[in-house]
Amino acid sequence: MKQVLLFSLLVGFKTVNGDTSSCSAPPATLALSDPPYNNYFYSDCNVAAQVVVTSPLADSDLTVIGPRLIVAWPAGNSGACAFFAPQSGVNGTLAIELVNSTVGTPLAAVNSSQAGVETTTTPAVGVSGVLRFNASAVLTLPILGSVRTIRDFVEGASILRPEIQDAITVSTLADGSVALQRLWLDNVTTSTLSFAPWNENNRSSSSSSASGSVTLNNQTVQFEQGDYLFSATIDYPQLTQLTPAQDLNDNSSDLIVQYPDQTTALSFLSYSEKLLAGAWRFLTYFGRDSMISALLLEPVLSYGNGSAIEAVIGAVLERIDRTDGSVCHEETIGDYATWTNLQNNIISTAMSCSYGMIDTDYYLPVLMQKYFVDNHVGKTRFSVFSKISAGSIDSANLNLTYGQLALINGEKIMRLAAPFASNQTKENLVHLKDGQIVGQWRDSTYGIGGGRIPFDVNTALMPAALRSIAVLARNGIYANHSNWGELADNYAQVWEDSTLQFFEVTVPQAEARQRVVSYSASSNFTGPNQTTTIDEDVRFYALSLDGYDDLAQVQVMHTDDCFRHLLLNTTNQTQLSTLLNATANNLRRTFPAGLLTDVGMLIANPAYGPDPVYAQNWTTGAYHGTVVWSWQMAMMAKGLELQLSRCNDSNANVPDFCQDPFIYNNVRSAYNTLWDSIEANTAELSTEMWSWVYDGGFQVEQLAELPPPPGVSGQTESDIRQLWSLTFLAVSRLAV
Repeated sequence: MKQVLLFSLLVGFKTVNGDTSSCSAPPATLALSDPPYNNYFYSDCNVAAQVVVTSPLADSDLTVIGPRLIVAWPAGNSGACAFFAPQSGVNGTLAIELVNSTVGTPLAAVNSSQAGVETTTTPAVGVSGVLRFNASAVLTLPILGSVRTIRDFVEGASILRPEIQDAITVSTLADGSVALQRLWLDNVTTSTLSFAPWNENNRSSSSSSASGSVTLNNQTVQFEQGDYLFSATIDYPQLTQLTPAQDLNDNSSDLIVQYPDQTTALSFLSYSEKLLAGAWRFLTYFGRDSMISALLLEPVLSYGNGSAIEAVIGAVLERIDRTDGSVCHEETIGDYATWTNLQNNIISTAMSCSYGMIDTDYYLPVLMQKYFVDNHVGKTRFSVFSKISAGSIDSANLNLTYGQLALINGEKIMRLAAPFASNQTKENLVHLKDGQIVGQWRDSTYGIGGGRIPFDVNTALMPAALRSIAVLARNGIYANHSNWGELADNYAQVWEDSTLQFFEVTVPQAEARQRVVSYSASSNFTGPNQTTTIDEDVRFYALSLDGYDDLAQVQVMHTDDCFRHLLLNTTNQTQLSTLLNATANNLRRTFPAGLLTDVGMLIANPAYGPDPVYAQNWTTGAYHGTVVWSWQMAMMAKGLELQLSRCNDSNANVPDFCQDPFIYNNVRSAYNTLWDSIEANTAELSTEMWSWVYDGGFQVEQLAELPPPPGVSGQTESDIRQLWSLTFLAVSRLAV
């Protein structure tokens, strides 16, 4: 990322344009620049919206980056998008920007309702601002309705749905403005995007003093150079936003002043109904994202009735598949839900959930233990919380309570754990679901190399969930399963002790150096190959088993060790010492010998893979390739901190590695090296992820600016703010 611009914050929320009666506090706003993207957030008590203005830079790839306006609402995961091109036809000559004006700085709210007027319909709400064109322009493509529809076009090989696009109407209004409008597939909701010439001293768009003109020429919208007032609205029910003060517990309220950017972003993603994964591309529920975020943010999140942490747990339980206990990965809502239902010949606006992921199930017991057992307030809440009736979001769960759904999830985990606990074979490990090529957080084409048996799920998430199920059972949370207190612990011990062996990879020192040299050549990496730092055999754990091209092990060095470090206090001393030492070595060595770079810790390093396919598939342009993810650094830092803290155990349960000066100091060094890297990249930490180019050193680069890996049709655009990238609010460096 090239830079993060200033933010402005007015704590609280405001009302609509021209109406200050219905909200008592000013709006919360945030402006973040990450060229060629400029992001603006606005929220008050009536509406929350994000605006993204994209304008190419001099060195932008014009086949990927073009002038574009996006407005996105958390409500219904809704969006409006407009692509522009220069009328001259010369790409790169058109620039657009959002400017401060008497309308707003730069945004203001729009609300069709009038103060004091009762209405039975949902008001149209949104935002407006002044958009400046440096040259004459044409609107080449509008998309109105759902963020998912916009993403299908941006990331999915330019997919457009005729039944959606053909419903957009364009008209010229009496005041000289042009309005685009679309009635959603529900035949109730309407999206509107309008443009009117604007003059700061004379707001009348019909005035001759307006700086430009917008015309409709055979359904094509054309703009002269100048300023235009845009307005974007939807008449869809809004969510109930949590303010920064409602997001955080009393002991953490000082974070609002210390980190206004991050706490404002957290508030924009936090609602009493659910927490959202990221802005702008994931303004909806994602189970894995919200639970990982809650596990790391738990020390600072609010708790109790109406709290942020109960919003997370409640949203997960609401969406559990009652037939088998699976946790919903992603919800489909709003206009996209109606469209999805129509593809199945169902006329309905009902939401749906995807249950293809296998990792998401295991976070729930861990989070429940952290809150309902370890938290003093949560202990008093379960008896009430567990009786809450489900079905308000997913009608399939009507007549079930949160407690019953939690039990169904626990039963699934125990059922899946039993075969391996009885017979430790590869076949009895947890596999991806049939027909799926993804199943855990590295959910892209080459994320785990086509593997069917992922490292994190089997070596960390399953045993961690079993440990938590045992604790929850001993605390009476699983009705009629008191025996789980012992049984789940027994299962967990087997999974902890007997899974790592399937993933172990050891590359002899000489061969390791040769593999790195070969990788550097085949990947065209121009930096030092760092082979002199390979001073012993290289040990790591395969990313997955049974991968593409008949790979028995997908031999990619990775960071998913962090799950085991964070979630488990293992007792097998030899395994613990070996794993920690390997993690430390891989973190301290610079890429391509290890995972360290000037721009952060890479989540994958394919340099030790013995096949050329590794260099081809895990690239700097791959979503889960040789790139940096903020939350993985947070989890790794916290995990190493927890393991090092075991060396101070007053109950004499001190692990063996604490008594080994070499390993202990190696882990301490890795922890501090990681934190040095984190602190050197503070400006990037709240973003979703980032990549790099090498130019005399590692330089931050946006993923969208790099070509995707082979066989991937479209590039992924990183979110400017991601829920689990805000976890450094609760994860900080300790003196170790």
